[in-house]
Amino acid sequence: MLQDKLRPFLERYDELSKLLSQPDIASDIAKMTALSKEQSSIEPVKEKAEEYIQTIEGIEENKMLLEDDELGELAKEELKELEPLKIQLEEDIKVLLLPKDPNDDKNIFLELRAGTGGDEAALFVADLFKAYVRYAENMNWKVEIVSSSEGVLDGYKEMIAIIKGQGAFSKLKYEGGTHRVQRVPKTESQGRVHTSAITVAVMPEVDDVEVNINPNDLKIDVMRASGNGGQSVNTTDSAVRITHIPSGLVVTNQDGKSQHKNKDAAMKILKARLFDLQQREHDAKQSEERKSQVGSGDRSGRIRTYNYPQNRMSDHRINLTLYRLDAIMEGGLLDEVIDPIIAHYQSVAMSEAGL
Repeated sequence: MLQDKLRPFLERYDELSKLLSQPDIASDIAKMTALSKEQSSIEPVKEKAEEYIQTIEGIEENKMLLEDDELGELAKEELKELEPLKIQLEEDIKVLLLPKDPNDDKNIFLELRAGTGGDEAALFVADLFKAYVRYAENMNWKVEIVSSSEGVLDGYKEMIAIIKGQGAFSKLKYEGGTHRVQRVPKTESQGRVHTSAITVAVMPEVDDVEVNINPNDLKIDVMRASGNGGQSVNTTDSAVRITHIPSGLVVTNQDGKSQHKNKDAAMKILKARLFDLQQREHDAKQSEERKSQVGSGDRSGRIRTYNYPQNRMSDHRINLTLYRLDAIMEGGLLDEVIDPIIAHYQSVAMSEAGL
């Protein structure tokens, strides 16, 4: 029973409250901070658990009153409200009981790269990035462009940005993969629909504690920044390329005017990519069931199609199709596809956890 699974949380919360009220704890800042943090993490479960238990008790009391001549009708009305509330609370609690992804509260690096389709793919990098920016604005997040490589017209061969805000990784972590676009390119004179693709990567921002990089493993080159067609836009060696020799990862940054800022930005991206690589290697060692989850983040897999002639957006992982592509892209209403994805994989995780 769900109540049995909730009891340890309620008991632990009470135990923490007693510990925090002890005088000797108040003088130990480190211990008090740790206990307070643990209590805060349990509090959402505790509050839902208390509401759930109260709702169950209300249902039982009203069921006993159904045969009462005077209170029967009132009890029936109460049950109409309490029974759906019980179902909703059960779903909310199951989500809260899932193991928390330690990266969920982190800022993210969002990387978009043009794939098949050449110039049209680069144009879609710009379009999808704008949609993500609008979505971030809707969520009250901050977006900072870290690095970019311009293509023709208003397109980008590559765009890397950091998105800062509460729950950024938890919301966008399932966006990694191949995004396919079907539309008539601006460069197409015959009006034919072309299919292009871009890849999206979502990586949590990490600190030095989480990723330890040996300076001897790095090859750092500096060069002059350049614009389209190799035209020099900078007379100083401000562009930085960092190669992590053991992994072969290479990061280049030239967006900032100073070499120091470009190096700092490149190192942050490198740390995020190394952390992401470590996570993937760890996931690869898990069971096939784990691999089937979208959390494995297989970027080679096509996850979504944007069909402009049909005004259709389709997410292939959950067979979701929406015929309002223009509104979603222009208004940054990506929650219409992101929220169902999250709900689906929470459901998968609940099933595997036996909740």
